Amino acid sequence: MYIDSNGDRWYKGNLHTHTTRSDGRTTPEETIRQHAENGYDFLAITDHRNYNFANPVPGSRLTIIPGMEFDAHIAPRRRIHCFHTVWIGPEKPENPYDQDQVFEREDVKDQFDFQEKYLNDAHKNKQLTIYCHPQWSGTTYRDFGVLKGNMAMELWNSGCAIEDGVDTNALYWDDMLDKGHRIWGVATDDGHQMYQHCKGWVMVNSENNVSAILDALKAVGIPAVEVHISDVDAREPFRQISYAGMACIHTIKGQGLDGYRQAILYLKAYLNN
Repeated sequence: MYIDSNGDRWYKGNLHTHTTRSDGRTTPEETIRQHAENGYDFLAITDHRNYNFANPVPGSRLTIIPGMEFDAHIAPRRRIHCFHTVWIGPEKPENPYDQDQVFEREDVKDQFDFQEKYLNDAHKNKQLTIYCHPQWSGTTYRDFGVLKGNMAMELWNSGCAIEDGVDTNALYWDDMLDKGHRIWGVATDDGHQMYQHCKGWVMVNSENNVSAILDALKAVGIPAVEVHISDVDAREPFRQISYAGMACIHTIKGQGLDGYRQAILYLKAYLNN
């Protein structure tokens, strides 16, 4: 935990990791202890298509976020062309999945097929989804750019960076933002072995429990409209670059204070649709 200058508490966590429950080399107990020793406050054990709620370490201070990693091959180029998403969700009874529930998969044709077969059900069942390691998966913006409902995408993936030298920057995130898609970026480990763990993390300003952490993660996905009272396009060049605007669904410029009223109406229409 980190306490900032305002007295706010920030908790450190990893949203993507593997254990011997799937293809990891460390047991859940070893993985949890390693993260606790390295200052992590929460952890999602996201083994492949095998859902987890459990914390098998008695007395552990680490909060375990329920979740798994779900993947599907894109036919016909299987293995080198695939979709991987982390699913994290609430505790029981809000979460309909079960401990050690195993999920079957089928090949998909494209992102629309993946959305229809799998992502829509995940979101209906209160899962927050993260798009994983696009470079390792052999996917570019044209392959995944219109997937709907993902909370975030991975900008850093320790396992892929260490083993394959990929998924180390925000290349495809830039593509998403440039095309007007508002999605947040996260750093994860996707650790399968001890030396891959505890390299990437996110931090949230919340209480250290599942419900509060998920609420904090969901809050960053609230749509926003950027408002400039003046017409910045007619002013100095440095004012015309807005990094906040890249994460907004719409920008209003040069409408004075009435721009705020217009922003509220725009958001209302956006949410109603």
